[in-house]
Amino acid sequence: MARALPHERIQYVVEGGFKLSGEIEPSGNKNAALPIIAASLLTDQRVELSNVPRIRDVEALVELIQSVGAKVRWLGRNELEIEARELRPANLDPDLCARIRASILLAGPMLARCGEITLPPPGGDVIGRRRVDTHFLALEQLGARIEVNSVYSFRTEGLRGADVFLDEPSVTATENALCAAVFAEGTTILRNCASEPHVQDLARFLMAMGARIEGVGTNMMTIHGGQRLGGASHRIGPDHNEVGSLIGLAAVTGSEITIRRAGVEHLRSTLMTFERLGIRCQIDGDDLIIRSGQEMKIQPDFGGHIPKIEDQPWPAFPADTMSIAIVTATQCDGVVLMFEKMFESRMFFVDKLIAMGARIVLCDPHRAIVAGPSKLRAAQLESPDIRAGMAMLIAAMCAEGTSVINNAQQIERGYERIEERLNAMGARITRIPPREA
Repeated sequence: MARALPHERIQYVVEGGFKLSGEIEPSGNKNAALPIIAASLLTDQRVELSNVPRIRDVEALVELIQSVGAKVRWLGRNELEIEARELRPANLDPDLCARIRASILLAGPMLARCGEITLPPPGGDVIGRRRVDTHFLALEQLGARIEVNSVYSFRTEGLRGADVFLDEPSVTATENALCAAVFAEGTTILRNCASEPHVQDLARFLMAMGARIEGVGTNMMTIHGGQRLGGASHRIGPDHNEVGSLIGLAAVTGSEITIRRAGVEHLRSTLMTFERLGIRCQIDGDDLIIRSGQEMKIQPDFGGHIPKIEDQPWPAFPADTMSIAIVTATQCDGVVLMFEKMFESRMFFVDKLIAMGARIVLCDPHRAIVAGPSKLRAAQLESPDIRAGMAMLIAAMCAEGTSVINNAQQIERGYERIEERLNAMGARITRIPPREA
């Protein structure tokens, strides 16, 4: 894969109106790969990871762990070997940290191994305020001292187990606390913790290295710390948010596709939400089949009331799939209220959909009313973040005419070679500049 330059600007030129057909397999879960790569620093033994998505955020985190002394080698396109025998709490590149929010995930592992780390503020998607307070409060209870100025400085004379109640079920704070707790002496109880599939995947990886963790998949985990961690081989699970994107794309383009190895055990809330939009999927083992000719009629609540689709902490409908549900609803018959609870700027991309012909009323930063179906027309678009960028790509693929999506490098932070994979099923997407072989 040709490594993208940090400031490389990418365009997608999208010809709309083409149906897709065939099979596709979702990439490994980005939100599992990032904490697992960071957690690989907890052992001085070799770690081998497979099904690692080769995306911009992963490449940036790989550079960051190399900068603190880890040896990293790509064994194949999606296979990564990490060996962190000697680590140094070096000052991290602020430009790299500003590119991805996942840089904060180094706090727990580096505290555990080195006793200190200084982090520039993390970057990532501009979708509203994203607190780091929960990270700090959890790590402090586990024995860290934290100073916040222009950088975040973490120090510890030794991590120790504690009974920790997270003030919100933050995914990355749970992951940081989990990594610190497996190294801490004694028993840690994490309460009100996140339980998303990627958090479960991280816990399974830590257990493969020798950690003792109870309650994986629940909102209370018990970690018996102080165990020496060894090497491990681990396969990253499928990205359920990418699966949701593919369901929406198939529906709005009237396509019939099969999603192989979709991780259907984690799709209950996603499938239920799409059913409320009149889109049904057939489960075949671990594969998902989306048929063409879907009803795509929004199901009213009992009594004929306008239904509401809202995101909530896992196992409810995931926030990262809300942008996809919004663009999908523009092509469905009926009216639905979309309620985004988590981030106050995530819905601000809907003005682009309105300019394309969508009938959407943005009530406030968190709520939008969508009335469909709407005939979308091509437009010049700008991708503000990963998920909104994918929603715009879906809109462009079902619109009349040729659209241009600027800032498409945002999409590539979370979706691996997405234009190649969709073109293989019949899409017409031209990447500018083209990929190098």
